[in-house]
Order: sequence, then C-alpha cells, then structure tokens
Amino acid sequence: MTNLKVGDKALEFNLMSSNQKMVSLSDFKGKKVILSFYPFAFTPVWENQIGSLEENFERIQNANSVAFGISIDSTYSNNAWADTIGVKNTILLSDFWPHGYVASQYGVFRNKEGMAERANIVLDEDHNIIFYKVYPLDQQPDMDEVYDLL
Repeated sequence: MTNLKVGDKALEFNLMSSNQKMVSLSDFKGKKVILSFYPFAFTPVWENQIGSLEENFERIQNANSVAFGISIDSTYSNNAWADTIGVKNTILLSDFWPHGYVASQYGVFRNKEGMAERANIVLDEDHNIIFYKVYPLDQQPDMDEVYDLL
C-alpha cells in the first residue's frame, strides 16, 4: 500500500468498466479526474455517492473532467446496481482482480475487510493529486468539496 498525498503524481491503472471496456487513466490525460472509491455496490451510501456523480454528470463534463466510481465488486455487480438505480453516464470501474490492487496503490484498501475505503481523490489535468480524502464508511462524502475543485 502506498501513501499518496496531495501533490503526488497519480499512478496509472487499467480497470474494466461495468460495460466490459478496459479503461486506462492515461486515456484521460488533459482532463481532471475524480476517483470516487466505495466499499461495495448495493449499499445505501454508495447509491448517494455515485448518484451524486450521475446527477452532476454534465457539470463534471463541462469542467473538462471525468468521474470514475471504483470498487472491488465485479463488473457484473457494478452493472446490475447501476441499472437498479439508473446510473447511465458515470463510469464504474471494477478493482476485482487482482483484488483491490488499484485501491491498494492509492492507499484506500482495507486489508482486514477486503474492500475499498470510501474516498475521493481528484487529479488535475496532468494527473497530479489535488485532493485526497477518506470518509467514514457510513458517511455520505461531501461531493460539493470535490465539485468545487473543478
């Protein structure tokens, strides 16, 4: 597990999206990136966290930014839950295998429980970390503090 912090260069990753497409961070060079980690799909706080990204999709896009929801769930679980709550635009990424690898690289993997923290990490256009915050698992992240950076 790394100890990334504000000012550090983000680590490259390749993860499968819920619609079965490989997504690489480097594909979004020149855009700000929101990495919104959540423990599991099918949880109430997750619905609010990712729902906020979905509701603010145009705002994010208009700010030359992209948002990713990232969990250790399989692509199938992410896709099923996205369909259930109506997430159509926000890209959900699966950190399923190797289990929690990206979450570990970003310092937000809970080894004891085998899941990601609830965290938001924001990258600038050069993919340097400009915001890094971990929230209590049962707490809705203040997404406005993320959007204000865009």
